[in-house]
Amino acid sequence: MELQLLIAGFGGQGVLLLGTLLAKAAMMEGREVSWMPSYGPEMRGGEAHCAVVVSDEPIGSPLATEPGVLVALNRPGLVKFMPVMPAGGLLLHNASLTQGVPTRDDIRAIPVPCNDLAETLQNGRLANMIMLGAIQAATRLVGNRALTAALVDWLGDSEKVHPIEEAIVLGRGVADPG
Repeated sequence: MELQLLIAGFGGQGVLLLGTLLAKAAMMEGREVSWMPSYGPEMRGGEAHCAVVVSDEPIGSPLATEPGVLVALNRPGLVKFMPVMPAGGLLLHNASLTQGVPTRDDIRAIPVPCNDLAETLQNGRLANMIMLGAIQAATRLVGNRALTAALVDWLGDSEKVHPIEEAIVLGRGVADPG
């Protein structure tokens, strides 16, 4: 099993962090992983995206040329990368920032109102963690234990994980309401 993910958005939205946490959690589960960031010179506010490839076997290329999963945190990322998705792919998009962009009929699209949900938690900076929960629920790529371990590794303190886990659970509920 190999899964290519492409995560796109503006610099400052936590695009690279999303990819890092997914890659780290998959690595903690013993999988083969590659993570490749790409961002413009302006970084914060400019275009940013990263490719994450997770496999049970060695990975031949870190590029996500035909991403089976596209995560679009903003409208420009959705417009730019949706055309390269293969038929049958999975699109998770931040519905708070992607209004009015029609999705394709040959892919599964899950709108996740990340920014709106983050405001209900009174912390707009948690929008990417809401998307992380949606990615986890929709793909079943990594388990809860590995994701929590990756969060603790990133934060260095398990006490700081609780509000982030609350956002992740909210995102899971959007992508897997059952």
